[in-house]
Amino acid sequence: MKGLRAPVVTAALMASLIPAAALAQDGQVDIVDTGDTAWILVSSAFVLMMTMPGLSLFYGGLVRAKNFLSVMVQVGAVAAICSVLWIMVGYTLAFGNVTGGVLGGGNALMLRDIGNVRDGLTIPESSFALFQMTFAAITPALMVGAWVDRARFGWVVGFCALWGLIVYAPVAHWVWGGGWLASKLGTMDFAGGIVVHTTAGVSALVAVIMLGKRDGFNRTIMLPHSPSLTMAGAAMLWVGWFGFNGGSALAANDDAAAAIINTHVAASMAALVWLLIEKFKLGKPTSVGFATGAIAGLATVTPAAGYISPASAMVFGALASVICYFAIQLVKQKLHIDDSLDVFAVHGVGGITGSILLSFAISPSLGGTGYAEGMSMTSQLAAQLGGIGVVALWSIVGTVIIALMVSVLFPMRVDDQTERDGLDIASHGERAWEMD
Repeated sequence: MKGLRAPVVTAALMASLIPAAALAQDGQVDIVDTGDTAWILVSSAFVLMMTMPGLSLFYGGLVRAKNFLSVMVQVGAVAAICSVLWIMVGYTLAFGNVTGGVLGGGNALMLRDIGNVRDGLTIPESSFALFQMTFAAITPALMVGAWVDRARFGWVVGFCALWGLIVYAPVAHWVWGGGWLASKLGTMDFAGGIVVHTTAGVSALVAVIMLGKRDGFNRTIMLPHSPSLTMAGAAMLWVGWFGFNGGSALAANDDAAAAIINTHVAASMAALVWLLIEKFKLGKPTSVGFATGAIAGLATVTPAAGYISPASAMVFGALASVICYFAIQLVKQKLHIDDSLDVFAVHGVGGITGSILLSFAISPSLGGTGYAEGMSMTSQLAAQLGGIGVVALWSIVGTVIIALMVSVLFPMRVDDQTERDGLDIASHGERAWEMD
C-alpha cells in the first residue's frame, strides 16, 4: 500500500490542474471551461444590471415626476415574475429537448433535469439557463416604456407574465433552441434583434394601440422630468450591453471580444449621429437624444454583433440613428400612435433594421464571418425577412389574445382621475420625490 501512495497522490495533484469534467447525458465526457463559465456568470449580472437599475432609470427619467415610481415598480415586478416563470417552465419551453422544432421538451421543468454541460458548449447548463433567464426578464420589461402613465399595474404584470411564456419562449426556441426558424429557414440572430427587440417592439406597438393615447397626447408637452436619470440609465444599459452581446458568444473567446467591440462602436456612432440630427433639426443637441441614439445603435447591432466587422458596426450605428429618429416622427406625428417612450421606433425598428443589414454585412468581402454552407446573400436576406415576418405576426396575434385575456380580470387602463393624479400615488401610495 505504501508503494501506491506516491502515484495516487501524484495523480490527484494532476487531476486538480485539469478543468472539471462532466458526464453529458449521452454518456460522453465533456469539459467545463472555468473561464467560459465565469464569463457567462459575469454576463448574466451585466444583463440583469441593464434591467434593474439601467432600464428603470432610463425610462423613469423620461416620464413626468408623478409616474416615476410606477415605471420602476413595473420594470421590477415584470423582471421578477418572468424570472420565476422562466425557472418553472419558460426555460424548458425554449431550450428543453427538441420535439419537432416548435417548442422545447418538458424535461427541464423547474430545471430539474438539465445536463451538467450544455450540449455543444463548455459551460454548465445551469449557467446557460441563468444567462437566458436574464434575457427573458428584460425583454418584456422593455415594453413598459410604451404604456407609461396609463396602464394598470395588475394588467401589466399579468400580461407580461403570460407574454413571456406564449410569445417570447417559443420564439427563443425557434431561433436559439434548435427550432425551425434557424434549423430549417436559416434565420440568424446573434443576441436578440429578432428574439428580443422585434418581439418586444411589435408587441408594445400593438398594446398601446389597444390601450389608447394618454390624456393630452400631441396637445400637451410631456417633458422628461429628469434627463440626468435617463443619462445614468442609458450609461448602465450601454455597459450592460457588453454582457448582453458579448455573453451571447457563450464563451470567453474572440467572438465575445468582437461582439463587444462592435457593440461599443455602433452605440458610439449612433449617439454622435443622433446629436448631429438634433443639431440640424432642433438647433441644439440634447442629453436625451444622445441616450436615445446610443440605445438605437445598441439595438440595431445586436443581431449581428458577433458576425460583422467594426467598420460595418459603425455603419449599423449611423443608419440606426437616421432610421429610428424618423421612425419616431412617423409613429407619433404621422400615425398618432402614443408609443410613449418609443419602444417600437427604437427597439423594434432598430432590431428589424439590424437583422436585415446582417444579410449583407456578414459577407466575407465586408469583413464578416461568412454565410453558412449553402447560403448566399440573397438566401440569407430571404431567411432574415421570413424570420422577421413570422415573429412579428406571432407577436401581434399573441399580444392581442393575451391582452384581452388578462383584461377580463384586470382592466388594461387606469381611470381618468388616476391618470391625472399620477400612478405613483394612485397605484402605489408613494411619491418619488418629497420636497417638504
